[in-house]
Amino acid sequence: MTFELDQVGVRRGDAVLLDEVAATIVAGRCTAIVGPSGAGKSTLLRLLNRLIEPTSGQVRYEGVPLPELDVLALRRRVGLVGQRPTLITDTVLAELRVGRPDLAEAEARDLLSEAGLSPVFIRRRTAELSGGEAQRVCLARALALRPEALLLDEPTSALDRAGAAEVERAVSGLRSEGRTVVLVSHDAAQARRIADDVLVLGAGRVVEQGSPDRVWYLSA
Repeated sequence: MTFELDQVGVRRGDAVLLDEVAATIVAGRCTAIVGPSGAGKSTLLRLLNRLIEPTSGQVRYEGVPLPELDVLALRRRVGLVGQRPTLITDTVLAELRVGRPDLAEAEARDLLSEAGLSPVFIRRRTAELSGGEAQRVCLARALALRPEALLLDEPTSALDRAGAAEVERAVSGLRSEGRTVVLVSHDAAQARRIADDVLVLGAGRVVEQGSPDRVWYLSA
């Protein structure tokens, strides 16, 4: 198994974001986290590479409590692509080299292709990118580190149908390589297409979990 959440809670003041969440996310599979807005999906995702900390319970990765792992090393092993793309350099090539200064141009082009962008984007300035293009550059930047697990927060929300299909293809490729993908999605059809397992949240609690064909939320 990859991640275990043991009675995990997250509170912010009087607000309960997650409440006694118990779940296992299995290695080498795609797990979709779904549920209504405000259910705690993004909060759960951010717990998995310590962008936030639980206020109760424990999160383990490969059996080790997350606080026992070096946080920077963990984030190289467990990459995250947020819903809003954040680019920090002037060019696409420099962006892909943020975590890999020695990244060769040929590999950078391959990473762009893997994320659904033409290799010619390697010379583009980041300020010229559309929101959907920036999102896929963020995906390629995360893939450059070759993480064991990849966390994706609504990765196709800013993309058209063709762009979304390219990201889904990339997810399928990661699964075929034996890597773990955890995907937050509001798109039930997308979860049915690409997920092996589904975790349904409601008001900060797990209300359903199982395979896409057995989860009522995806068929409602």
